[in-house]
Amino acid sequence: MKLSLYEQETILLYNQAEDTADVYTHDPKLLKKLARLAEKYPDQVRQKDAHSFIVPKRCVSVREPYSEQRREAARERAKAGGYLPPRRDLDPKTE
Repeated sequence: MKLSLYEQETILLYNQAEDTADVYTHDPKLLKKLARLAEKYPDQVRQKDAHSFIVPKRCVSVREPYSEQRREAARERAKAGGYLPPRRDLDPKTE
């Protein structure tokens, strides 16, 4: 069954006593990333079931949003380095 974007939720669950966090998600992009990490770091990232992973708590972070000045500086560095934005016409989701 295909879930709507609204239903593709992610839940992060951890407590102060343990060094790991449980990640429950239906986000396809995050599922792929977690599966890749579980394959690359099997001693640290474990898949519990189709939609749940256990990760080190230090992998979970909440960051301050980028300021517009910082975004513009990064944009200019990327242009100077010859980086191009991803082409939307090559995105399989849009086909």
